[in-house]
Amino acid sequence: MTTRTPSRPGIADLTEIRVREPHRIAAGWAARRRRDLVGADGRLLIVAADHPARGALGVRGDARAMASRSDLLERLTTALARPGVDGVLGTPDILDDLLLLGALEDKVAIGSMNRGGLQGAVFELDDRFTAYTAGEIVARGLEGGKMLTRICLDDPGTAATLEASGRAVTALGAHGVMAMVEPFLSVRREGRVHNLLDPDSTITSVHIAAGLGATSRHTWLKLPVVEELERVMDATTLPTLLLGGDPGGHPDETYARWGRALRLPAVRGLVVGRALLFPPDGDVAAAVDLAAGLVHGDGS
Repeated sequence: MTTRTPSRPGIADLTEIRVREPHRIAAGWAARRRRDLVGADGRLLIVAADHPARGALGVRGDARAMASRSDLLERLTTALARPGVDGVLGTPDILDDLLLLGALEDKVAIGSMNRGGLQGAVFELDDRFTAYTAGEIVARGLEGGKMLTRICLDDPGTAATLEASGRAVTALGAHGVMAMVEPFLSVRREGRVHNLLDPDSTITSVHIAAGLGATSRHTWLKLPVVEELERVMDATTLPTLLLGGDPGGHPDETYARWGRALRLPAVRGLVVGRALLFPPDGDVAAAVDLAAGLVHGDGS
């Protein structure tokens, strides 16, 4: 007797699966086709989709751009299907959806770990680990875990975030799994948290982040594209992925900055979310293809 393999669901089927067959999520992670973290060129293009879990739904002038899960999943599956896209960064809800949709086969899956510092909250800098744990990342066979590590010298919540990030780096490193640390030197102005994006502040954050955990053998950094990036990158030997950030100016200017940054030896790729998933012209595939060319091509 032949066992029937469940057909690949669509987005409209996800809730029914979660109600009647939630075991398919654990089974799917166990059966997922995995790949090496990096390929022959040692570079990565990762699509980021962990913003919603912090309540950060806006893109440019649209405060609710990421509010529709079905729309976000459509954009993510389009991006992940393009050649040169290595994987995705997300919280469990999003990665489980993408897994059920079959979008994570032969892709790098990075679990976002601390999402407790909700955007605009008085406790925003006390960024608790509320999503993936190191144990779950290892158990499900994800390729890495990412932690946002904002460092505010005037906020006592920073101490707990640093301690938790250090524990996560240690735990992931012990299992040979990438620990992606995203550090910022941050300040609070008029009740809002602002990340300091000048070169010297970024260099300070790099040194603090690089020292987290009991081992650095599997630590990668996720850094913003700032001025004097060559001097910033001289602050570390850790492999670094550059974040796309909140899309602002003309896309051509953004791509040009990425291309220049990717020529630096320690820069090994991009982690980009909104700039690729919500391009001004709406063409996700074209935006992703341009980024893939920068990362895996000659950077021009």
